[in-house]
Amino acid sequence: MFGAIANTFSNCFKIPELKSRILFTVAVLAVCRLIAHVQVPGLDGATLQAWFAKNGAAMSGSLLGTYSLFTGGALQKCAVGALGIMPYITATIIIQLLSAVVPTLSKLAREEGGRAKIVQYGRFLTVILCLGHGTLMTLGWEHPEKLFPGVDRLVMIESLWWYRIQTIVILTSGTLLLMWLGEQITERGIGNGISLIITVGILADLPMAGQAALTMFFPPEGVERQFNGFHALGLLALLGGVVAGVIAVTQAQRKIPVQYAQRNVGKKVYAGGSSFMPLRVNYAGVMPIIFAQAILMFPAIILLKLGDLTNVPFFSEAARSMEPGHLIYYVVFTLMILFFSYFWVATQFNEIQIADDLKKNNGYIPGVRPGQATSDFLHRTMSRITLAGAIFLTLIALIPQLLGDMFNIDPYVTQFFGGTSMLITVGVLLDTMRQMETHLLMRHYDGFLKKGRIKGRV
Repeated sequence: MFGAIANTFSNCFKIPELKSRILFTVAVLAVCRLIAHVQVPGLDGATLQAWFAKNGAAMSGSLLGTYSLFTGGALQKCAVGALGIMPYITATIIIQLLSAVVPTLSKLAREEGGRAKIVQYGRFLTVILCLGHGTLMTLGWEHPEKLFPGVDRLVMIESLWWYRIQTIVILTSGTLLLMWLGEQITERGIGNGISLIITVGILADLPMAGQAALTMFFPPEGVERQFNGFHALGLLALLGGVVAGVIAVTQAQRKIPVQYAQRNVGKKVYAGGSSFMPLRVNYAGVMPIIFAQAILMFPAIILLKLGDLTNVPFFSEAARSMEPGHLIYYVVFTLMILFFSYFWVATQFNEIQIADDLKKNNGYIPGVRPGQATSDFLHRTMSRITLAGAIFLTLIALIPQLLGDMFNIDPYVTQFFGGTSMLITVGVLLDTMRQMETHLLMRHYDGFLKKGRIKGRV
């Protein structure tokens, strides 16, 4: 199998266009990683990086820990790319949600050239979010003791106003540069540029994860070994099962057969035919987990503040119950993933519009009447497969946290056993391989995915 994969990769470099696209993508991603290491002038990045290295386990699952993961470690280095690509992704999500509920944007999305205008709106919103996020991050570095207990000073510039203006401009420019580089990869490289930038940032933690995994089984002298070979085999089996499950569910789809009747347009006669409508099982992707993790940060913080202000033990106990490792946290986390899975489908999947488009094109689902009946059928079908996808997302999201809580495994290791890291990495790599395979099959080379091996592949 490995020989076939190596042969396929060698074939990629036999096609001049694909070779140039791959090399361009690698070069741009290298620049992105450089942005994650270039430190903002006037900041003591070494001190903050040492604090993160010491408190990595405590930061796992927190808002700062998750943000640092998506920035590829740029946040903990006080780097130019400390905001990462997240403001652009947030802006894109906001525009998508608004397009589903605002009639003007919804109409614009269906017009010719409207999609380009919506992308432009997303860029303008990205600048606004960068200025807001950059201001908050600048003030956070100015008073580090509130976010990073034990760190007294990070700003090495005497003039605070000069530090604030300079840092906000640099952080905003770093995110806009990453956004532009991602768009260049999408246009001139291979794969989705924005997704690849996030994936490379996640994979940047692999060396630390490998070192932590090695320490688990070969601890330093004087430290008792807690894990043995059976644990290693169990972890490898779990990793293989998680990867296989993520691949299967990411590609899983329900194919709805669609029949088109013969129609006359002027003097032309268009013959009927049959096709299918693919409905993805994991339609929401990784978004429900991100939403659930982000929102669950706030109840614990609010309850803890109330406990400090009122000296009522109930609030402090409630705050602790909303932290990872407690049953209430896992129950609420599960319910929120289920809710946001259906919420994302409800805002992004428009079964009424699909039914109308089928009716206009003389298409129908066999056994289902056109119009409202088709819309109801699509709604019921999507609700059922969304439940399966949401349950899968919940299991994948809980695996890293349970491994850390029950077996005390290092967070750098557990993040590659599920959660957002695994979902994003596997999904992006699959999409990139599909694009490479398209180029290979056009030149009559064998692709990565053998024909007929994966159901649903066209």
